Amino acid sequence: MSSGRFTIGVDLGGTNLRIAAYAEESGLLETILLSTRLRDGRDAVAADMCQGIRRLLDRYARAGSCAGIGIGSPGPLELPAGRLREPPNLPGWDGFELRATIEGALGMAVEIENDANAAALGECVLGTGKTRGIDSLCMLTLGTGVGGGIILDGKIWHGMVGMAGEAGHVNIWTDGAPCGCGGRGCLEAYASATAIRRMTLEMIARENAPLLAALGESNPHFTSRDVAELAESGDPHAKRIFDDVGRALGIGLASLVNMLNLPLYVLGGGVAKAWTLLCRPLFEELRRRSYVYRLTDPGEDRAAETKPRKTYVVLAELGSDAGLLGACLLPFANLSGETGGDRAD
Repeated sequence: MSSGRFTIGVDLGGTNLRIAAYAEESGLLETILLSTRLRDGRDAVAADMCQGIRRLLDRYARAGSCAGIGIGSPGPLELPAGRLREPPNLPGWDGFELRATIEGALGMAVEIENDANAAALGECVLGTGKTRGIDSLCMLTLGTGVGGGIILDGKIWHGMVGMAGEAGHVNIWTDGAPCGCGGRGCLEAYASATAIRRMTLEMIARENAPLLAALGESNPHFTSRDVAELAESGDPHAKRIFDDVGRALGIGLASLVNMLNLPLYVLGGGVAKAWTLLCRPLFEELRRRSYVYRLTDPGEDRAAETKPRKTYVVLAELGSDAGLLGACLLPFANLSGETGGDRAD
């Protein structure tokens, strides 16, 4: 690493905890991957986080100065306090003072951000936004849950208390499946990895779906990727599940397109890897439900060169690194005033 500034970014997930050092001129310098010890409690996870941060600080402080530390955390997250509020995918973390805990342990200021916002920032600055020359976008992260982040003119849009962009809890079906947020029929209940597993088990119980049943028997801990592989191989029952996921995404995106009228909507996360299964029902539903999209549909040119006054729905470019890179960018963005948005104490 050449002499200069570096940052440390943390991507806190329900399964994995990733901590990285990053320099603007070199990109990611080193990444530490740990399991998120949710069963041991939030204090244990915070201790792991601080230990990894200290390790990277010790290693890279010899070659440059640390410009700051950024953390992407599952939400809802109250900003700027950095306080978690009933996070569906971090049970037992309600009211946890994440910012105060980490800052108290390290004796340093920390930038805290919703993980989907961090991923959206990463995609805007280093991924699809950079490639297409666009500085306003909405990103959906399709993983254990469904996160959402909005970037307007290069700045994260936080809303009143930092909870803007919770697109995973846009209602898709009235009185639909229960969601971890306490509501019913949310996008997260139909387009997340957790939802795909639930819908698979429901189909096995409800219908004669021999290949899905065989999957459940041979691998009780099967994942959404396992179901996607069956769908890609032609199993009609697995394909129906991903048709439903695609339709749910199309309905959710139609609401977002109608409300936001942004030029770019980006899909990331593990479920998005099944794009070939999702795209047909997604775009059918999107065209049917959003007149704004119909008027700005790029058609078959959606993957080609970006044209003005068109609405693009595309896959993320940074893959699983989007959230981690976005967390690394947070201190730089704060120094230049790029994260902006409305923050209230």
